[in-house]
Amino acid sequence: MTDPTPSLLSTALPVQAICENVLREKYLKPGENSADDVLRRVAKALASVETPDQQAKFEALFLHNLRDGAIGAGRIMSAAGAGIQATLINCFVQPVGDCIQGVDSEGYPGIYEALREAAETMRRGGGVGYDFSRIRPRGAEVKGTASMASGPCSYINVFDQSCATVESAGARRGAQMGVLRIDHPDIFEFIGAKRTPGRWNNFNVSVAVPDAFMQALTQQQNWQLVHRAGPGAQSVMDGAKQREDGLWVYREMPAQEVWDAIMRSAYDFAEPGILFLDRIHLDNNLRATESIAATNPCGEQPLPPYGCCDLGPVILPRFVRHPFGVDGVARFDFERFAPAVALQVRALDNVLDLTYWPLPQQKAEAQAKRRIGVGFTGLGNALTMLGLRYDSAPGRDMAALIARHMRDAAYGASVALAQEKGAFPAFDANAYLQADNFVGRLPERLKQAIRRHGIRNSHLLSIAPTGTVSLAFADNASNGIEPSFSWVYRRKKRQPDGSTLEYPVEDHAWRVFKHLGGDVNALPESFVSALDMPAEAHIAMMKAVQPLIDTAISKTVNVAADYPFDAFKHLYLQAWQAHLKGLATYRPNHILGSVLEAGPSPSASSTSPTTANDAALAPDPMRSVIESRPKSALSAVAEKVEY
Repeated sequence: MTDPTPSLLSTALPVQAICENVLREKYLKPGENSADDVLRRVAKALASVETPDQQAKFEALFLHNLRDGAIGAGRIMSAAGAGIQATLINCFVQPVGDCIQGVDSEGYPGIYEALREAAETMRRGGGVGYDFSRIRPRGAEVKGTASMASGPCSYINVFDQSCATVESAGARRGAQMGVLRIDHPDIFEFIGAKRTPGRWNNFNVSVAVPDAFMQALTQQQNWQLVHRAGPGAQSVMDGAKQREDGLWVYREMPAQEVWDAIMRSAYDFAEPGILFLDRIHLDNNLRATESIAATNPCGEQPLPPYGCCDLGPVILPRFVRHPFGVDGVARFDFERFAPAVALQVRALDNVLDLTYWPLPQQKAEAQAKRRIGVGFTGLGNALTMLGLRYDSAPGRDMAALIARHMRDAAYGASVALAQEKGAFPAFDANAYLQADNFVGRLPERLKQAIRRHGIRNSHLLSIAPTGTVSLAFADNASNGIEPSFSWVYRRKKRQPDGSTLEYPVEDHAWRVFKHLGGDVNALPESFVSALDMPAEAHIAMMKAVQPLIDTAISKTVNVAADYPFDAFKHLYLQAWQAHLKGLATYRPNHILGSVLEAGPSPSASSTSPTTANDAALAPDPMRSVIESRPKSALSAVAEKVEY
């Protein structure tokens, strides 16, 4: 065999049943019968915004790049060129103000106006993240009606039910992120909300944590829960007082008490996640002109109000030459990778002009800054095929090298695009080229080029989860930046009639190794799965890659069920010390259950889905609402990745 490139291997491998199922259910449109049909539709749509004399040229270039592995995120692959008024943007952040209707004193939309905007966004296929911290706490005074506020958690209930209603109309499987600051007086209610079975099933939740809290925690100091809204009489009787800065202190307690409540919930329920606000702010290319308080539902994009996620991952295993050292030394093909990334920048920039916008504010925000998110998927598989362990220093060095090449190619391409089509309208060279933000770490040649020519996109990089696109278009390559879950496992899929099918699923790198004649009963050392490595290795990988990504990384740190609680708490401290922008963890237990189960190698007769014995599946009240959702009419609009 000569030079078995992964692009050839991917066509030689038989299609897995789960991959075929996801492709048909989520991405194929009437008249389409294969993944390549989808790629042709998407390439034509992306090229349609070019000048008429350039459309044929770029349609061919985009199609070649899609076939090489530079694909779009789920919304793009599903809706581009499909002739429906659905957004090609995966997710947005929507503002929520401290009033019921209209706008609050700082111009933020009132709660029910924000709810209307969110419903329209989800109806068109976009997930939504919100910061609910502006809403006054439970027991605060409402002067206009001489009443007491019910607090943000009561309104999150309303947003949750609205999302479920939109789903019932057949628009999408909802994806939402709810954020609350750690100094909000209702933080304990927020932390514990998901302990009630069925509550906020349409939400991921995260706590926004400033450095001041982490310093109070490490120095064993007290922490104040504050809000600008004045307290009611009962809260004043309970000790609420106003500070010199005008904020009202509702409670004060040891920072450790707040932290332990968050950690216990994360340990038991995998939520809330943590967002490190100051790191997000300091690294932001536009920190001089915008404020970020929330992220999209999976956390890979901290965004300002009405900001969007325009995402497109590059499938890394496609760029591994001589995988496992067969017929040559395994290496990563940086010569092919850089041009693929550069063309991906143009494709995603075109999405901003092609997409349907649910709200005019979203369109205005996107076109002023032209944020995009080139990323990658299959990192775990690529390292395995290169003979590198994910949890080793050489593995992290390679991941950082790939991210560095991606960064430089993307920023260089965006500068070139600015010369052709103009810089993003909000570009200001002096504000953008600050020494200590992300742009300040770029190579000098790129910074000089930006100052001379401007840049087309304010932000360019984002590493997102890639659940269904990885299955449909990458032969189940490892998800995003994650290591593989398992080499062979079973995936449970609930059917519209309530029954459950179990699909045998094989990891892409495992399949390539087997196809090349490898003995799957004696896997090389580079085959290391998520739970085969220490939790610290997950954080170390994020620490290696995050400095090279201008937005953020969606990553779950997997720990074993018996992982000690004190060690678990320390992971979050490590994440802060490593200057990460956030952290999410997952510890399997009887409450959370799983949709993936590791299992033995499937036999030749078990490659098709089988009906699961529902009596053998332990009932899980936390999933009862999710599993009863009707099948969506608009395919592939969102898919939460669950382990």
